[in-house]
Amino acid sequence: MKIFAVIQVCLTLALLLVPSSWSADDSKIPNGLLVIQGKVEDPTGNPVGESEVELFLNGSRFVQHEETALGGKTEKEHKTGINGLFSIRVHSPPETIRTGEWALKFNKPSYRTSPLVPIQKILDEGTDSHGITRFSAHLDTTLQRYQGTAFWIALLVLVGVYVLIALELVHRTLAALLGAALILAVSHTFGHFFPDFRVLTFEQSLRVVDWNVIFLLMGMMIIVGVLKESGVFQWIAYKSFQITKGRTFLLAAALCVVTAVLSAFLDNVTTMLLLTPVSIEIALVLGISPFALLIPEIMASNFGGTATLIGDPPNIMIGSYAGLTFNDFLIRLTPVVIVVMVTQILYTKWYYGKDYREARVDDVPNMINFLREKYRITDFRVLWTGGTILMGVILLFVLHGFFHMEVSVAALLGGALVLIANKTDPIEVFERDIEWPSLVFFIMLFVIVGAAEETGILQFVADWIIQVCKGNLVLAIVLILWTAAILSAIIDNIPFTATMLPVVALLSRTIPGAESGVLWWALALGACFGGNGTIIGASANVITTGIAEKSGHRITFYAFLKHGTPITIVSLVVSTIYLLVVLR
Repeated sequence: MKIFAVIQVCLTLALLLVPSSWSADDSKIPNGLLVIQGKVEDPTGNPVGESEVELFLNGSRFVQHEETALGGKTEKEHKTGINGLFSIRVHSPPETIRTGEWALKFNKPSYRTSPLVPIQKILDEGTDSHGITRFSAHLDTTLQRYQGTAFWIALLVLVGVYVLIALELVHRTLAALLGAALILAVSHTFGHFFPDFRVLTFEQSLRVVDWNVIFLLMGMMIIVGVLKESGVFQWIAYKSFQITKGRTFLLAAALCVVTAVLSAFLDNVTTMLLLTPVSIEIALVLGISPFALLIPEIMASNFGGTATLIGDPPNIMIGSYAGLTFNDFLIRLTPVVIVVMVTQILYTKWYYGKDYREARVDDVPNMINFLREKYRITDFRVLWTGGTILMGVILLFVLHGFFHMEVSVAALLGGALVLIANKTDPIEVFERDIEWPSLVFFIMLFVIVGAAEETGILQFVADWIIQVCKGNLVLAIVLILWTAAILSAIIDNIPFTATMLPVVALLSRTIPGAESGVLWWALALGACFGGNGTIIGASANVITTGIAEKSGHRITFYAFLKHGTPITIVSLVVSTIYLLVVLR
């Protein structure tokens, strides 16, 4: 009897603890189900993610509820996904679904709230085996942007950070950190009370960071840091000096060509991670500033990366969106890259000619013998294991499209394997060889540029290009090329390219003569060549100058600008002529 009493008490407690949604009254769910699906886009076809979707029935807001963790009920909210898609499930009597006037309203900061958008057609799909009558409807809509408070906050922060970096009032990493922190702080304080102040939430900031770039850099820094212990970079410096017999300009020109070729078939960041230690060693041997070699190499890496589909991230994005192949890029862009590279090497000789002439090469044979003895490979085991792993990582870079794998996965795998294979202390490598200030700079810059994209600053530029072109192909080519270059020198070219993809697709369909794809090549050349304009214009720039600064060789924003701006302008002039005369 006691057992039955205990069971009875347990059952009573269980019934008391059952959520209210399980009660008899709440189980009476209407036997009609309406599923509404659709997509929200901006005027140029970009998806509008995280837009609030409100449902209306006969002019009144239709409220649905969902269960909370504690068993209570709360109003169910509907939002579009990051791809702009939404799906709403409505439980209501079948007759109400059939005869009611259903409509949706969409709202998001930095966009104008839509009026009620009526659902024109509801399909009756019949009754299923559970007795539920199912209905479906589809609705796509477009939200218009407007330049509200969030737009001006994001623009002010972007300009302010750039001014701090350009005037070198603070370190560029601190400037980017301050800007990103301000955006997030304003969004979560003022934005809590006033939606117009909501620039970028913390959750959105995690998505706008290109973690593929961050992890690629981290993995390659680990590999290069371990390989450095073998003495291979010093040995390469000696061999480079021996081959060129101390002729400094010839050495600089050879390094530029090697950099361009490697950047075309790897990527420019990986190339500069490998060559920067070598170049610093060579410069120290010659007694010249490392930047007489490093800056020309940076320019060459950005030029060379333009020639192929995998050389620079914007090219990968363009190729994927427009259906362009590796050979398309190689055939269309290699000729202009070669011309620009020749121009850049001649410009380097003029700009750094004095440095090259002052190099200490009095007795070349004795210097070669001295370097042979001093710059030996000190650890063949580290070289063999690290080199083998590096070759495997490069192979995965080449095959990343086949495996549908981001290049950062290969870099991180290589970094982990090289640490294990050589029994290297990871803490020491992380502290010594990973350029943390540069990684933090990139993360914070992605947040700032993500705010510019989220609030419509980049879209404003894209809309301006559409309005100015007005069906003129020549004007469209020039505007896309030069605008992409200018903005790529100021902000990261990845989000700008992403914004421009549907714009270029639209112009390619609507402008006579653009069906040849010339506008895609204008976007690729502008986004890649523009990275040479400033010290923060491309990932290779930031990483190379960061490693050099860590070695005691700091270059200022103005010094880089002084060298980079003229050759960038020349490369854009050459590209303009090439696009208008050859590819149009």
